[in-house]
Amino acid sequence: MRDPDGSKLLTGDEVGSLLRTAVQHAGGVLQSWALDHIDANPQRSTTATYVASVEWPHGVRKELLGVSARAGGLARTDERAAIFADGDREVAVWIYPKDPDLPGLERAAYPTEMAAVLNEYRVFPTPVGVDQIRLDMIGYRPRRRAVLKCTVTAPPRVLYVKVLRERLFDSVKSRHELLLAAGVPAPVILAATSDHLLVLDELPGRPLARAIFDDEPPTTAERLIRVLDAMPASVAALERRPPWADAVRHYARMVSQALPPLQPRLDWMAEQITQGLEGFPEGEEPTHGDFHEGQIHVRNGHVSGILDIDTVGPGRRADDLACLVAHLSTVQRMNARQAERVHHLLRTWVPVFDERVDPTELRLRSAAVIISLATGPYRSQEPHWERETHQIVDAAEALIRQVV
Repeated sequence: MRDPDGSKLLTGDEVGSLLRTAVQHAGGVLQSWALDHIDANPQRSTTATYVASVEWPHGVRKELLGVSARAGGLARTDERAAIFADGDREVAVWIYPKDPDLPGLERAAYPTEMAAVLNEYRVFPTPVGVDQIRLDMIGYRPRRRAVLKCTVTAPPRVLYVKVLRERLFDSVKSRHELLLAAGVPAPVILAATSDHLLVLDELPGRPLARAIFDDEPPTTAERLIRVLDAMPASVAALERRPPWADAVRHYARMVSQALPPLQPRLDWMAEQITQGLEGFPEGEEPTHGDFHEGQIHVRNGHVSGILDIDTVGPGRRADDLACLVAHLSTVQRMNARQAERVHHLLRTWVPVFDERVDPTELRLRSAAVIISLATGPYRSQEPHWERETHQIVDAAEALIRQVV
């Protein structure tokens, strides 16, 4: 098959006829569409979403359409979507929020349903009405996860609804409970539903992702390390998840597929990272697994909470610190003042990190994370994704050249 993973089909004009057929099957007429998001797993599978204008019997409405194609045929959960044939290939198509791998999304996406969830689990002392709830999508990775912000007006409170896949739900829930029992400032679980929703309380403080631009440093490197070291030893007994560096060749291949001229550079970087890390053991320290400014809250100079603890498990402290360095090194679309503040934090924090972990390991692992982040602009279909991808790859190479 010339297009085994469906990437050419789902990113080309030919997908339009497939979308039209799917919308017609659902009772509508497709007026227009545009590629919104793409998750590519080269030679294996591709999932894409499209922003579409659809005319229904009750009027025209914007919709989000999802399509998955696989090299090995349909997966079990594909059967929850509508199946259409494109030549010799079968693809799964759905209309948001009927994501075939996130059954709870259908409830999380509508105020009427979310009010019922909050009342069923008695999150508030008195019932909450539909008119007291506002829902905002924070993030949606099709067939992977979703997070919605739920703002309740009376009593005033902000909650977050995490929509998970069935096979991950119990492990994520238990990780929250484990950290909270140890006094680590993770979000408190207010409800855990049978369709795999976690309703979480808002963390105190502000996201570090905003605080990095403050005139005064939002916290110190020592305090960031301290919150990681506060995780209980029992975290090291959890299932091990591979560090980002283990998949560097995979991510390099994904970036190269989107921008083929980058392949020689990426192949060289992946080789340098793999060889440079060969002598380091897996590690048995309790780690967060995805530690960056978007996952950290700060207040009065201290770390007041950590988010997204799905990846908590055994590993190396260098992986957590490298993840933070990588994300700070690739913040996009900053003005000159913001860039200066972020660069100041890196100049201040990295020398402290170098005292805690091996400096060469820190830079190579940071570069591996950056290569994984280089898939983001294309995946999210940013307007200038080619330029941003080049900038991210440049940041990875700069770190590697510091140590090789």
